Parts: sequence; C-alpha cells; structure tokens
Amino acid sequence: MIRVLLADDQRVVREGLGTLLGLLDGIELVGTAADGEEAVAMAARHDPDVVLMDLRMPRMDGIEAIRRLAARGERPRTIALTTYADDASVLGALRAGARGYLTKDVGADDIRAAVEAVARGDAAIDPSVQRHVLAAIATPAGLELPDGLTPREAEVLALIAEGLTNAEIADRLVVSAATVKSHVNHIFAKAGVRDRAQAVVYAYANGLAG
Repeated sequence: MIRVLLADDQRVVREGLGTLLGLLDGIELVGTAADGEEAVAMAARHDPDVVLMDLRMPRMDGIEAIRRLAARGERPRTIALTTYADDASVLGALRAGARGYLTKDVGADDIRAAVEAVARGDAAIDPSVQRHVLAAIATPAGLELPDGLTPREAEVLALIAEGLTNAEIADRLVVSAATVKSHVNHIFAKAGVRDRAQAVVYAYANGLAG
C-alpha cells in the first residue's frame, strides 16, 4: 500500500479527494491537512510515502511546505495538485522539490498513476504543465551542451523529460539498464539536480526537451 497524505485548504476538496483516494486500489489515505504548516506536522506523525499538496493555502503555502518536506530526505515525496498551472507556480513547486505536478482537472486514473510513479522514484508531470514550463523558460536551439553533458547524456535527459523510466530508456537506446542508471547518475551530478522532476525542469530550461 502507498501511504498518501492530502493537503488542501478547501474542505469540500479535501473531502472529495479523500473519498476518491479511498476508492483507489493500492493507496491508503493516512490523513488530510488544511494548510502547509499542518501538512508538514502531519507528515512527521504519519510518515506518508507521498503527499498531494495544494499550493495556495493559508499560514504556510504549498511551495514552502514542499521545500521543508524535501529537506527531510527521500521521503515523503510530494506531488503538487492545484488549480494553478502558471509559470511561477509550476517552476516554484518543482524547484522546491516536488516530484510531480498535476492540475485538479485530472481524473482518478491520472492521480493513481502519478502517485505510483512518484512513490517508485519517477517524475509525474502533467503534459499541459510541461508546455507551460517550455513556454516560460525555453532557450534558443543550437546552444552548446551545458555543464559538461555528453551528447548521450543529453539524449538520456531528453527521454527523462518525456517521462520514460530507466527500463524504457534502455529499450529505446538499446543499452543495458545499468548503463542508463550510470548516465542518469552523471546527469544528476553535472546538472546539480536531486531527482527526475528537477531534471525535467533542467532539460526544458536548457533547451534539451520539447
């Protein structure tokens, strides 16, 4: 079971999403919070695997809460689940450490897929949000590769930005999973990113995805 904590300042949203999450196989809702401060405190008490975090909340907003949770280490991993898909919200959440970003018009299957992906360490970013990121921070094509990335590492990074897992990248490039893992480790070190979600932002920021 994937343990999930939900944070949203609107009671009707908390209750509706809580009911939905309770119906999804393999997911256990361990608590709901009404703001970021409560979410951080409840995460310490309930030790969830994944936190679904609204962004615009009183006392402590979702971005600050995501930052504080990310500073704790590998768990819990956070998905921004919000009405907003503007550039500042998307980039702010991902740079704070969110592993995923969904808008509230997604369906139950999308939420379950995102929770499962983030729980296993992958990124889960709504395609419409990726387009917002690209529009906001895309750079001109034809630039030299940044931070000493090799052409193969840039290729792997672009596939990460497409949402592919290491196994899928290995199949695409006809190499071993161990080789892909090595490339990913090098990319993270050179780019100074902590996880796949931040790698996606980095890829768009440097014109390596689109």
